[in-house]
Amino acid sequence: MKNCLGCRLANDEENVYIIYENEHVTCLLDHDPHHAGHTLILPKKHKEEVTELDEEESLSVMRASQLVARTIHALFEPNGVTICQNGGIYNEMTHYHMHVIPRNEESDQFGAMFYGHAQVDEPSESLEETHEKMKTYITRLLE
Repeated sequence: MKNCLGCRLANDEENVYIIYENEHVTCLLDHDPHHAGHTLILPKKHKEEVTELDEEESLSVMRASQLVARTIHALFEPNGVTICQNGGIYNEMTHYHMHVIPRNEESDQFGAMFYGHAQVDEPSESLEETHEKMKTYITRLLE
């Protein structure tokens, strides 16, 4: 879909930091991360809802989320990782995307983070630094 931001991001038509991709999905760093390592996973074909993903796309999304979570745990040692996606009117991008978010704030701030009310520290490094670390780690993992 030509005018879809998610399609442009997933197919490298925008300036993004891709850390992993395969024929079905692209994993890229969120441009406004909650913490260093905050990643989005998008299907390359236009899909809006999780219910529209075919079996291969679903497996690719889940495998990518495991790969990204493993990478985040190894590189950033967070207190935890939240994996989520928003559908319907909560999907501002109108293209399916899954968030993989390293978590370091207190657990009682979970809801506040998603509503924009949590006090979240600035990422400890630049997107460029995070990109290089994560892409290098994933490449080594897959060798």
